[in-house]
Formats: sequence, structure tokens, C-alpha cells
Amino acid sequence: MQKTIHPYTRSNQKMDKVMMSARLFSKLSIISMLLFIFFGVTSIVYKQSNQGPNVNLRQLAATVSNGLFGDMLEIELPQFHSQLTDGSINNYEISRYLMKALTNIDIEDPTSIIISELPGMQQKEVFLLRKGIATDITVGPQDYTPVDYDPSIEFAPGGEEPPTGNDVTPIIDEQEKTDLANKSVFIYHTHNRESWYPEMEEKKKYADSTTKNITLLGKRLKEQLESKGIGAIHSKVDYPATVPDFRYNLSYKYSKKTVKEAIASSKELIYFFDIHRDSQKRKYTTVNINGEDYAQIYFIIGHKNPNWKENEALANEIHDALEKKYPGISRGVWGKTAANGNAEYNQSLAAGNLLIEIGGIENTLEESYRTADALAEVVSKIYWADETVSTKE
Repeated sequence: MQKTIHPYTRSNQKMDKVMMSARLFSKLSIISMLLFIFFGVTSIVYKQSNQGPNVNLRQLAATVSNGLFGDMLEIELPQFHSQLTDGSINNYEISRYLMKALTNIDIEDPTSIIISELPGMQQKEVFLLRKGIATDITVGPQDYTPVDYDPSIEFAPGGEEPPTGNDVTPIIDEQEKTDLANKSVFIYHTHNRESWYPEMEEKKKYADSTTKNITLLGKRLKEQLESKGIGAIHSKVDYPATVPDFRYNLSYKYSKKTVKEAIASSKELIYFFDIHRDSQKRKYTTVNINGEDYAQIYFIIGHKNPNWKENEALANEIHDALEKKYPGISRGVWGKTAANGNAEYNQSLAAGNLLIEIGGIENTLEESYRTADALAEVVSKIYWADETVSTKE
């Protein structure tokens, strides 16, 4: 006997389906509205401030499952039909995403609650890896560029190398090539025009110079290393003057070609030091040791480099040796993420590649020279100690 369905029951079933669809539509609409509001406000704040948004959008994207991402696309693009079925939209994913977006707390990572409340643990862009004697963990290295930094230019798809026509002229002259086989240290400057306000002949908003700049420290470091028997090469290339259509945003791409050229020219190079000066104020970049002022050092390790711990090991070794000989001269070893910057710094090319910030915009050249001499002294001891170990082995 065939079972009949009462018309009233059939009507209720249809109504339930309509209500379910309405609830789902309402939920998706609310999510869509909240996302638009959030990203709209973030965009406005970003444009009105030199700082990036508090929430790293790439980190937010990482908290969203493939299914939820596909569902979100379907909400805004009706013609798009997602094939991503795993981890489809659900209340848990919605809650996790919104919590991360609004509070920067990941409910799957309890430590994010502690990190959000302790300044020293906030790993947004710059964070401390190894503390120096005089290190204030709330004050790290500071970037200040003469142009508005736009990460989208540097990290554009297919932008691993500078655009065609932006080749850097050779940085090793013919005379240096003749004895390149005896060189162990390569010194270069990604931001070769960085200078210091006390050394400026005229007042400028940004402390840069075509003559009295950071390359003087590179030259001093080279001379000191060679006086201790260590072969060194110093690249003095002026990128803004030699690179056609120079763009500051691509500075590390230009210097990357420089480092690659040096590596291709000699397999005996061990250390690669990219020497900068920081943009922090004098009170954060100066220490008095035995009655003399020294420009303090920051070691920067880029965490976009998958092998960053190898570079950090060398930075730690130099940092510890400096602190033992010149207490307070090192502000520590700092890590940098890709939250608002390069975060690779050519360090993936060699384990001995370090970015070293010597002093800040308010230090003097004399103070910076003292620190370059101290750095050379320590590096030479580490170098010759390693040479002794290698010989015994």
C-alpha cells in the first residue's frame, strides 16, 4: 500500500527548505558585509599611516580553509563555482576567521593571546632573537626610506630578478679579479647612500649622500680585516647612479645580482656583510665604553629565507664575541618577517651572509668607525679560530 503525504506536511517541508536557504543566505550576507567593512577600514588606515595594518592579511588567509575560501569567492562571484570541497564553510571556520581578523588572536594557537599582550613577544615585523646587554626589547631597528615602500612591487609574481634593462654594472674590477682567489670576505651595501645627520653638509629630510655615506664604513672594515691578514673585497657600486630606471623598492634585487656575481667569481668567499646604518635615534644606537662612544650594532636575520637559522648561528657567534670584548655594543640579533619588507636580504645565497646595521641616523662617522674596527677585530678572531679547526681536521 503506497503511503500518502499529507499536503500540509509537504507544505511544511518546502517551507523548511526555504527557511534553511534563507538562513544560509543571511549568514553569508552578514559575513560578506563584515569582510567588506573590515578590509575597507584596514585599507583606509593603511593609506593614512606609514605603518602597515595591524593584521597581516597573508596570515589571515592562512587561517581560512580551502573550502571556506572557495565559498567566499562564490558569494562575490556568482559565475564562479568552487570545486574545493574539503573544509567547507562552517561556524567554526567563520568564528576563527573573524576572531583573527578583529583581535589578531588565533583560537587554535593559545600563545597568540600572550603574544598580543607582551610587547617583547609581538612577532609582527621585527622581533628579538638574541638579547644584548644593553638591549631594550621594546625598541628594535627602524626602517625609514626616502620613498613610500610598496611590497607589491618587490614581491610581484615573476619579479625574482629586476626587469630587463636594469642590469647592474660589474662591481669587481680587473685588478681585484687577479687576486680574488685569496678573498674570504665580501662587503657590500644595498642602500649605499645611507648617511648620518651630523655629517650632512646641508639639512635634508632623509640622511643620504652620494659621497659621505655608508660605503666609508665598508672601506674601513675591509682595511681593518686585511690588516689582520684576511682577504676582503668591498663593493662601492652606487645603484641609483648605475642602474637604469632605478627603483628603491627593488634595492635588494639589485644587490642580489652583486652578491651572485661575487659568488660566481670566487668559491672561496665565506662571509658576506651587507653594511647599513639604522634609522633609530641616537639614544637607541649609542653606547659609551671606557669613555668613548660607539655606534651600536643590530644584526638582522630575514625569516623569508628558509635556512635563516644557519645565518643566525653566525650572527650569534659574532654578537657573543662583541659583547664579551665590548659590553653593550650589540643591540642583539633581530628577526624580520615579510609583514612589511624584504625579509630575505640575499641571505639564502650563503649561510655567511648577514645584514649588519651600524649605528643610526644621529651617530657620527667617528663613532661608526670605532664600531667597524671592533667588528673587524672580532670577525678576524672567529675567522682564524675556524681556520685552525679546519687545519687540524
